[in-house]
Amino acid sequence: MDPKGSSAAGEKRTLVEEGTELRGSLTSTCPVLVRGRIDGEVSSPALTVSPTGAVHGRAKVGDMRSEGELGGQFEAETVHLSGKVLDKTIIKARSLE
Repeated sequence: MDPKGSSAAGEKRTLVEEGTELRGSLTSTCPVLVRGRIDGEVSSPALTVSPTGAVHGRAKVGDMRSEGELGGQFEAETVHLSGKVLDKTIIKARSLE
């Protein structure tokens, strides 16, 4: 998946579209792309938060890229941040950019 969140043709992913708000737990074996908002827990191999997206809560993922808003506790192998990170947010990662 490229940094803008588009995937190669045929690649499966879970999409939370702009205008959608999900509250609760989301577990996926596919990469997750958030253009809307998630309040809760996320578990997936990869998490991408678009500029219009927000994730508040907890996430345990392999790769995380965020151009949107993050708040809560996040655990990932690699993290690429260019968006907004709220106060008191905890990010644990092996690699942070």
